[in-house]
Amino acid sequence: MQEGDAENFDRLGTLGIEEEFFIVDANGQPTSGTDDLVYGSDPPEILDGRLDHELFKFVLETQTPLIEHPDEAPETLRAVRRALVEHATAHGYNIAAAGLHPTARWRELEHAEKPRYRAQLDRIQYPQHRNTTAGLHIHVGVDDADKAVWVANEVRRYLPLLLALSANSPYWNGFDTGLHSARARIFEGLPNTGMPTTFDSYDAFERFETTMLETDSIQDRGELWYDVRPHSAHGTVEVRTPDAQADPGRVLAIVEYVHALVCDLCARYEDGEAGSDHRRELLDQNKWRALRHGHDATLLDLSLEEARPLADIVEAEADRLGTPGLLALLDDESGATRQRRLRRDHGVDAVLDALLVEADS
Repeated sequence: MQEGDAENFDRLGTLGIEEEFFIVDANGQPTSGTDDLVYGSDPPEILDGRLDHELFKFVLETQTPLIEHPDEAPETLRAVRRALVEHATAHGYNIAAAGLHPTARWRELEHAEKPRYRAQLDRIQYPQHRNTTAGLHIHVGVDDADKAVWVANEVRRYLPLLLALSANSPYWNGFDTGLHSARARIFEGLPNTGMPTTFDSYDAFERFETTMLETDSIQDRGELWYDVRPHSAHGTVEVRTPDAQADPGRVLAIVEYVHALVCDLCARYEDGEAGSDHRRELLDQNKWRALRHGHDATLLDLSLEEARPLADIVEAEADRLGTPGLLALLDDESGATRQRRLRRDHGVDAVLDALLVEADS
């Protein structure tokens, strides 16, 4: 991973979108494919240097090129997805997306052979061996390191809203977990995950990163897997909360909100606003409510002092930031609810079919 440095925080408002996907066969079932798609062939130009695999051979990640302006995000995201699906189809695979694949049984699936992941498996053991999760990560450029740390601190209280709206992983190892985002709970079995604490400055965050590296707590900065983090290599604030989505429209609605939120917080920092000091226990409670209940969640409001229906908080945020995509997510059936409805009414094959990513979507 590229080295972290305060000087990397030099641009405001750029975007990068990272999506994790499942490689599936003609029946929508997980299948090892990263050896073919990542190592065994040259990807399309837009994916050159932006396609990699994850821990399992049926999970891969794409990264968009740098997006200079949010208006460019829809075209760029769809171009990356189209290239990925066409690349996979040419090699006999399909691509699916959700926070967890509904029928994936981790004991029956192959881990990647990359030394980084083999070292993690040996060091972390069971929590990493079972980590079949797939998420959506959004990077927003911030032009000052201290500002990025302050913004990351403040973003934390908005994350449960994003998780509730994006919840798309009710099934784990083939059974219904009763959760709306089982991915969020399973991923927290790893070290260095979940809601981070606050940092007073970039220097404090850098000291933390350095201590983690020098004490062999992590092997590289990429192993700080918190729900939000200042990304000291890319010069961004990275939001890592949402479940992966098959529908690009849902991804773009989330991206629209995250970009607007980070830019708004940057302006508030520049205006001298004091940071909040919310207890992490309350933030964790809100995250639990979101992953357990999804769209039906009653969350602690942004002051963390009063419980309110998700709809009330979402409507206020969409109006405050001018992000109508949030309302569309709220009004639409959630991913978790859709998976359950399809399985109940039509069987598991209908669920698998609904998770397929289309080249022309």
